[in-house]
Amino acid sequence: MKILVTGAAGYIGSILVPTLLQRGYEVVALDNFMYNQSSLLDCCYDKKLTVVRGDARDGDLILKYLKSTDVIFPLACLTGAPICAKDPVGAHSTNLDAIKMLLKHRSRDHLIIFPNTNSGYGIGEKDILCTEKTPMRPVTLYGRLKMEAEKSVLEAGNAIVFRLATVFGVSPRMRLDLLVNDFTYRAVTDRFVVLFEAHFKRNYIHVRDVAKAFLHCLDNFAQMKNEPYNVGLSEANLSKWELCEEIKKKAPDFYFVQAKVGEDPDKRDYIVSNAKIEATGFKPDVSLQMGIAELIKGYQVIRRNQFSNV
Repeated sequence: MKILVTGAAGYIGSILVPTLLQRGYEVVALDNFMYNQSSLLDCCYDKKLTVVRGDARDGDLILKYLKSTDVIFPLACLTGAPICAKDPVGAHSTNLDAIKMLLKHRSRDHLIIFPNTNSGYGIGEKDILCTEKTPMRPVTLYGRLKMEAEKSVLEAGNAIVFRLATVFGVSPRMRLDLLVNDFTYRAVTDRFVVLFEAHFKRNYIHVRDVAKAFLHCLDNFAQMKNEPYNVGLSEANLSKWELCEEIKKKAPDFYFVQAKVGEDPDKRDYIVSNAKIEATGFKPDVSLQMGIAELIKGYQVIRRNQFSNV
């Protein structure tokens, strides 16, 4: 089985691609390397890997590699509300138009596993878990484009969609602008953070468990296809304040306080049920505490410079 991964050198792709190679899959890794990242260098020794420097919006390029692949993981994305607000044209062409183009060119035999965001749930109802049947109410351009792309993918068929929780953990293409990663970095380097909307809740998932979810869906594709699945840690539906309390367990000098100093552009305030994917046999390996410990070690290596999306 040969897999085309677009956005292969991104935060998730840089973990997913070596995982696929270790599993024995052939991988075509396509990326425009817009952040000048070198995260796939460790994989270049592997004969099963093909690296393509190109744009996921290039129809001729996509069509060329679709002819020789069986599975598509369309990871290429301008990820997050801030970068989409900064470049709305690029966001629309990458996050939606490129997906529609890919669906137009793919054959019915191609398997597609598409990563969406659960930020589309927007503002939830207090103490009520969002399931895959909960109405989507995205607030930002990022959320709206991803929801529309999800709809197109599911209508095209022979596909699985993830609604990913906020991802955390160390990756060769690191991101410090993700909430757990950001707060843990502040705990290590600044030793304090000022919270706004500290009671707002969301769900979390480790980046390696995202890669595990892709493999799980490949192994169980026939039983799971044509459905969306929330993918997160069921024990980690936490407010920002509760997240800081978890970080303080590993970084005792961490001080945090609440003030009215900003607002979340995504308006994310919801709790999520992951029961649907858990019922298929999927179980995450990395707890929030394990991920925080990993990040603390990682931040002895790096400091904030190029590691963000905006």
